[in-house]
Amino acid sequence: MKSRDQFLDDANLAPPHEPHEGKRNVVRFRTIWISDVHLGTTGCQAKKLLQFLRTTESETLYLVGDIIDGWQLKRRWYWDQVHNNVVQTVLKKARKGTNVVFVPGNHDESVRQFIGLDFGGIKIRDELVHTTADGKRMLVLHGDRFDGVIACAKWLAYLGDSMYTMILKFNQWFNTWRARVGLPYWSLSQYLKLKVKNAVSYITSFEDALASEASKKGLDGVICGHIHKPEIRDIGGIKYCNDGDWVESLTALVEEPSGELRLVTWQEIMQRKAALQTREFDNLCVSPS
Repeated sequence: MKSRDQFLDDANLAPPHEPHEGKRNVVRFRTIWISDVHLGTTGCQAKKLLQFLRTTESETLYLVGDIIDGWQLKRRWYWDQVHNNVVQTVLKKARKGTNVVFVPGNHDESVRQFIGLDFGGIKIRDELVHTTADGKRMLVLHGDRFDGVIACAKWLAYLGDSMYTMILKFNQWFNTWRARVGLPYWSLSQYLKLKVKNAVSYITSFEDALASEASKKGLDGVICGHIHKPEIRDIGGIKYCNDGDWVESLTALVEEPSGELRLVTWQEIMQRKAALQTREFDNLCVSPS
């Protein structure tokens, strides 16, 4: 009989072009929201997102904007096989019965011309209301139209995007060095967002504006992306949820069967997958031959 380590290794040997679908080893949720993936950039953590997608199942998967980074692709073409695998995995989920909804953002705004249509089993919508299992009605949208910079000075948004790309490249170099000396990942961009007064004010204004929009529509909360800051908090009685990104935070918003909304990280999902695989191996060891 194989050892536990051999068994766990074999479970991860699914070829890159075909998702591993061991039904006993998936983490299930009622709903999953992901955004700000930025496929087409070197900063996108496509390999980890692919692992997340192959390890999770849900009745509905929301892609809450900036899945593909059209801004960066116009400047310089970058698209490797793993990025293609992410797209194929999402398409396969749609074919297999997952309700996939794509809400375009500012970086993939070219898709907005197809709002209201369905392609390959994927629904393209501008915004919509999701009702949780416990009856909460949540507004789902990317959020960029509540960003004053995007709305009033798009050139400044392009400049900020270029600076953010430079910071991410520095991060990659800096954290490669940190890993070599045994130090954990550290994000310069997140540090700047938290320390620069104007950035903190911008984030707060954005969150308040989204919560106000949900309140005006008579809803219980709002789910968005755009600012790359995972968050769940109450704003004036409105539940504000931001699912984060797949460049640095590697987070998703999920709905449990009970209707509870919470943030999960890639690390948590990988740990839960390993626990499921270990349990399966242990069950095989004790089952009668």
